[in-house]
Amino acid sequence: MSLIDNTIVFVKEKLQNAEAGHDWFHIERVYKNALLIASDEDCDLTIVKLGALLHDIADSKFNDGDETVGPRVARAFLESQNASEESIVHVINIIENISFKGGNFEKKFTSKELEIVQDADRLDALGAIGIARTFNYGGFKNRQLYNPAIAPKLNMTKEEYKNSESPTLNHFYEKLLLLKDKMNTPTGKKLAEQRHTFMEHFLAQFYAEWDGEV
Repeated sequence: MSLIDNTIVFVKEKLQNAEAGHDWFHIERVYKNALLIASDEDCDLTIVKLGALLHDIADSKFNDGDETVGPRVARAFLESQNASEESIVHVINIIENISFKGGNFEKKFTSKELEIVQDADRLDALGAIGIARTFNYGGFKNRQLYNPAIAPKLNMTKEEYKNSESPTLNHFYEKLLLLKDKMNTPTGKKLAEQRHTFMEHFLAQFYAEWDGEV
């Protein structure tokens, strides 16, 4: 099998018991998003594919906040596949720089391939899928759906964002609604606009139902 085929098999096995918002199907959606975006970009498609497939191989949220696990797992796997050191370093840089981290995280690496995979990952945090993933994770963490007494906290530091336990609805304001203006590519921006609008309609309906108006 090819490197990409082997990577798919590896990721499916590694994430078979993962939380539903960060499981194989999340990876598959990001992979498809990345291929769609990459079709309009001048990029190394192999790096895009590997970055999309391995970007959440060991998310720090499920590893006691340790951000070194993902890169280590990815490196060990790619070395076992005899990938070039240049490719390995590029994929690890994507893994280390893709996350939102409160929106104040300054990327220490840039490449067209990172921009594509980052947009693909952010698209999966938007729209109908983004809403479903957000409430699934909130339930996984036993968080309140919404509490009018707890306001969203904007401009959080990376550590504040990682340790936040605020109600699930606050996450829309602390991350999801901010993503549209942080997209990198023309295709990513166009798709994000559509999904952003869907979330705005959802929030309007949510508040109307919460207040007994509809």
